[in-house]
Amino acid sequence: MADAIVLRPDRGSVSDDLKKSSGWWGMLFLVATEAAVFAYLLFSYYYMAIENHSVWPSSAPSMTLALPNTIILLVSSVTVWWADRQYIAGRMTEAMGCLAASVGLGVVFFGMQLIEWHNKTFTLASDPYGSLYFTITGFHMAHIVVGLVIMATLILWLALGHLSDRRNSAVSIAAIYWHFVDAVWLTVFFTFYITPYLS
Repeated sequence: MADAIVLRPDRGSVSDDLKKSSGWWGMLFLVATEAAVFAYLLFSYYYMAIENHSVWPSSAPSMTLALPNTIILLVSSVTVWWADRQYIAGRMTEAMGCLAASVGLGVVFFGMQLIEWHNKTFTLASDPYGSLYFTITGFHMAHIVVGLVIMATLILWLALGHLSDRRNSAVSIAAIYWHFVDAVWLTVFFTFYITPYLS
């Protein structure tokens, strides 16, 4: 039983072939499931936005924090991609450095989002808009936390030597998740911060 959960140099859950890895397929199915949940939530927003009786803000939201935060998250996606490239090339120290930078950027995003929440004049229970805003962005924040835990775990595994340049699918699988989190934020950002200006 212990062999099934302990990552060993000679055997483990990290496959040598990314496309045949059960973790790779598992991540794809997870991303598809989570994407469907976000799609339902965003559909709810657009549906409520066109309802005449819905209480909606009369002015477009400020991008003072949201736009820089979006850029920070996009940069973190680049550093995760670079970490994956470095890891595949066998540069473990560089890979750990890039992952650490990604964690740092993710923490900054998280902190700025908390400030953004604090500055809002509405609450989760104030009206449909507030409910949808905090539910959708909160759900995204939960995914940020999961991504940060995954990357911190990878840094630990790399530091302890549990992974090698021949067993690189764990970093690539984590990269898939983080790119998904970034892509979701772009749709959330477009929904809450861009569409009000378009209308």
